Amino acid sequence: MKIGIIGSGAVGQTLGAAFLAEGHEVMMGTRDTDKKEVKKWKHDNKGGQAGTFEAAAQFGEILVLAVAGGAAASAIQQAGALNFTGKIVIDTTNPIAGVSPEHGVLKFFTDLDESLMEKTQRLIPRAKMVKAFNSVGSSQMYKPDLPGGPPTMFICGDDEAAKGTVSLLLADFGWETADMGRAVAARAIEPLCMLWCIPGFLHNQWSHAFKLLKP
Repeated sequence: MKIGIIGSGAVGQTLGAAFLAEGHEVMMGTRDTDKKEVKKWKHDNKGGQAGTFEAAAQFGEILVLAVAGGAAASAIQQAGALNFTGKIVIDTTNPIAGVSPEHGVLKFFTDLDESLMEKTQRLIPRAKMVKAFNSVGSSQMYKPDLPGGPPTMFICGDDEAAKGTVSLLLADFGWETADMGRAVAARAIEPLCMLWCIPGFLHNQWSHAFKLLKP
C-alpha cells in the first residue's frame, strides 16, 4: 500500500522505515524537505520519498499522524483536511503539554472527558481514525524483541474495518492488538503514555512495553 506519514520526527522516521521494510511505498511529510534529518532518512531508506504534509496526505492510501499532539491541528490544516477523507488514519499523537513533568508524570492539555483523538476526529470527520503507537517509544515500534514475547498495542476507533486493517499491520510489525472499542476509549489509551514515560524520567529506562495478560 501507499503510506503517507504526516510528521518527520523520530516516530515518523521509525514508522516510515518500518513500512518500507514491509514492502509498502512511503512518503514522509515534513514542513521542511531540506531538513538534514529528512535527507538522512531518505539516504538510509532507499525508495522512501519525502514531501510536504499536503503531498504526503495526497499520496497515502493509509495516513499516519505522527506529530506532536499540540501540532496536530496545524498539521492537518497544512495537509488539507479533504485529503484525509475516506482514509485510514493511524493516530500516534499524545496531548503532552509544554511543561516539565512532575515527579516523572507528564502533564496533558486534555482531560479525561475528551481525548486528543476525539478533538482531531472532529477536524477530519470522514477519516477512519485508529489510535495506535502512542503508548511505546519509537525504538520499540517495529519488531520489538522483549523477553515476555510480543507486547500489546492498545487501539480504538469507530470504524471496525479500519481497526482490522491496523491490527494486521501491527501483527506484521511484531505486535499483538487489544481493541478497546470506540474512539472514546482514547481517553484511557492516551494516558498510557504518561505511565510508559515514568520509568524513563525517573530511572532512564525507555525500552519497555505493555502486555495485556488474558486467561
